[in-house]
Amino acid sequence: MVSIKDIAKECGVSAATVSKALNDQPDIGKATKDLVRKTAAKLGYVVNPSARALKTNKTYNIGIVYSGIKPGLAHEYFSVILENFKNAVEAKGYDITFVNNDVAGRKGSFLEQCKYRQFDGVAVITADFTDPDIKALCESGIPAVTIDYVYSSCSSVVSENAKGMRDLTYYVISKGHRNIAFIHGEDTEVTRNRIMGFTSALRDHGLEVNEKYLLSSAYHDADSCYLITRSLLKEEERPSCIMFPDDYSYMGGLRAIIEAGLNIPTDISTVGYDDIGLAKAFRLTTYNQDSVTIGRLAGEKLIKEIEDPESYKEHSVVIGKVVERWTVRDIREQKQD
Repeated sequence: MVSIKDIAKECGVSAATVSKALNDQPDIGKATKDLVRKTAAKLGYVVNPSARALKTNKTYNIGIVYSGIKPGLAHEYFSVILENFKNAVEAKGYDITFVNNDVAGRKGSFLEQCKYRQFDGVAVITADFTDPDIKALCESGIPAVTIDYVYSSCSSVVSENAKGMRDLTYYVISKGHRNIAFIHGEDTEVTRNRIMGFTSALRDHGLEVNEKYLLSSAYHDADSCYLITRSLLKEEERPSCIMFPDDYSYMGGLRAIIEAGLNIPTDISTVGYDDIGLAKAFRLTTYNQDSVTIGRLAGEKLIKEIEDPESYKEHSVVIGKVVERWTVRDIREQKQD
């Protein structure tokens, strides 16, 4: 097995210099770092994780929690966050491991699992944040970062859901729509913020909130949105635009619209949320939450907290953008006629 001494001999430097270069210490010049790293790669050097753990008192392993909220990582929004989180922490030499409730063959809490695995930190990508088990983990003192929920005890990265939904609703209203239905997800902090954004946008334009147009479904649930959309289309005064909880759920609404013999956007307009691949394929107007930035920031914040335990717990808000495509018709001229 290739050792640090082997690399040092090949490069003509000390073993201490090689160690500092491999650990990206600031007192080693770029040229020396590049030489050491290229030589290490050429010789096939692999870090001994056990030796590194003994030396640094770290396992260089981070736990990933996704629990309580369906479909979890099957949702493209969360999978993109995870991918960019993974890239950010791996760039600093950390690995990731998914956390479950199985501790040494018996059921236990997330906190017990993290302690048992000796994780340096944990990222709660998606979870029911009202769950006492999740709260105990985030308030345990283990370095942690949460997505779309804020605890004062750990860092967080949050998509600006209230503003996102308000901006999207503003856009729909700007196209002349007044009878707007919003099918929202299950009762979570994210959903409450989106409802607030939707209703505030209506009120800002002097529009009343029609309760029969404010309907509860679930995220990533096309079947539920199919049934709700079918019901909305039977209303005596049907909405001119339907806003869906996410782009995937829109697929159910689209099926109901097609079955009713209606055309998008000629007969009815539609809007999604998240800007996943399906939205691009169906030319769906939607909202991009910038999940790439959310994942990267979460990784960077957690590494900072691991490497500097006394650092300030940072809470970042990521603002996305409305993505205008094809599915919202401009009906202002129609109203004037």
